[in-house]
Amino acid sequence: MLNDFMRRRIWFAFVLLCVVGDVRAGTIRGTVRAAPPPGADAQAGEGGAYASRKWKFVERIDYEHLTDFVVYVDQPMAEVASGGRAPAAVTTQKDASFEPHVLPIVVGTTVRWPNEDDVFHNVYAYAEAKTFNLGLYRSEKTPEVLFDKVGRVDVFCAIHSKMHCIILVLPTPYFAKADAKGRFVIKDVPAGTYKLRAWHERLPSRLVEVTVPVEGEVKLDLVLGLSELPKY
Repeated sequence: MLNDFMRRRIWFAFVLLCVVGDVRAGTIRGTVRAAPPPGADAQAGEGGAYASRKWKFVERIDYEHLTDFVVYVDQPMAEVASGGRAPAAVTTQKDASFEPHVLPIVVGTTVRWPNEDDVFHNVYAYAEAKTFNLGLYRSEKTPEVLFDKVGRVDVFCAIHSKMHCIILVLPTPYFAKADAKGRFVIKDVPAGTYKLRAWHERLPSRLVEVTVPVEGEVKLDLVLGLSELPKY
């Protein structure tokens, strides 16, 4: 006959099997890209203003080749609270720059900040979502920062003015950073209807409603631009 311990083990295994078997999740897949403001292409083309010697080397945005798009479910979800702490992420200081430039993480994630350069850096941020100052250091230590509030955190080096990165702290783990061709995939999203946001640091974000199926995937093609901003 089974003792109480074995009965509990069998009951736990049965409950776990029922829970796992009832998991219903789908995939959000698609593309995201940027659209230039009206008239920008004409200025950059042959015979346009940027073709002249005066404006030839002026910096301008190449909308077609923008990267670092992030797409994420932008709303609180009860499942996240009981999921435990997220694994640590890393932003590396190398060749006087931060890698990656944009790091999306779920709220509650700790980020490590190794310095692989032979010179000192002083990493700091002053944002509503997080404020910190790691002080001067090289490779002798690797500081860590816990990001416990949702929001955008711009991070700089107090010594090197061109060093800048963004920690994008998100409300759920359902996000993806698009690849070089603008493609993204968000897997294992519980079935339901959500607010999905497409984000880029240089453009207004776009919020759409998406319904995730019990099985399979939903496909989206998203475009970010300035057309929805009020005109004066």
